[in-house]
Amino acid sequence: MKAAFEIPGQPQGKGRPRFAVRNGRVSTRTPDATMVYENYVRVMYQNSNGIRFPDGSALTMDVLAFYQIPKSASKKKKNDMQSEKIRPTTKPDADNVVKVIADSLNGLAYRDDAQIVECRIRKFYSDIPRVYVEISEVINDG
Repeated sequence: MKAAFEIPGQPQGKGRPRFAVRNGRVSTRTPDATMVYENYVRVMYQNSNGIRFPDGSALTMDVLAFYQIPKSASKKKKNDMQSEKIRPTTKPDADNVVKVIADSLNGLAYRDDAQIVECRIRKFYSDIPRVYVEISEVINDG
């Protein structure tokens, strides 16, 4: 089984939780921007007719994050970015991009993102910012 989908727009990462003390108790909340993006990821997965993987199945996730080429880039630098000679070393961090996507799909594509046993993320520049995600079951040959 395999599921693939695309998330249009600039890649985003999982935001750090916010803490507050009220009446002597610590409360934690997810930043609003992160919650909005997680919902967006869920909608994009559902719109792609994303499947639900069986509980307990081992999964692999491949993520291709395409970052917008800065408008300030020179022609030479833009060409180098498009030909992958220059790759993004900017925020959001690769692990935060994976985290927001994996968390978003909990209970939708799989029971829990703990089922992901292999993950690969690659960052590129593009005129069309987006994130492409492919999830598949790990096939054991032996």
